[in-house]
Amino acid sequence: MEMILVSACLLGRKVRYDGAAKPVNAALMDRWRTEGRIVPFCPEVSGGLPVPRPAAELDGAAGAVLEGEARVRTEAGADVTGAFVRGARLALEAAERAGARMAILKEGSPSCGTHRVYDGTFSGTSRPGAGVTTTVLERAGIRVFSENELPEAADYLAALEGHS
Repeated sequence: MEMILVSACLLGRKVRYDGAAKPVNAALMDRWRTEGRIVPFCPEVSGGLPVPRPAAELDGAAGAVLEGEARVRTEAGADVTGAFVRGARLALEAAERAGARMAILKEGSPSCGTHRVYDGTFSGTSRPGAGVTTTVLERAGIRVFSENELPEAADYLAALEGHS
């Protein structure tokens, strides 16, 4: 059975920077949970950050963060790059341990964003790009979807299991 790494906040866990959750109420997610496919994970908490915590944004591309050429900072300027990189590596380890070849992560997050992240100005402006965890997972060959792409994720899961 294929396993799916999922952002813990999407499963109702209150692990986001603001102490909230962003649960996805979808029949697919419920079915996968019932089937025992879900591997919940919060890279930011696993990387050592508390709940709640100051919001953080990337000051460059996630790839540049991983190469040490950009940072992840809070609005006050605190550098939290180490926690984000550590959490991303732990997410990859969790996915590999579970044999997960796909993930569903929270769009917009500096860790988990799949198509967009906030631009580093703390103005609420987003830009195209991926988060640190998404980048680490994708570089390792794990396909990442946002919570807005559950039908596409279901199609990919079916293809992985030979039911396409």
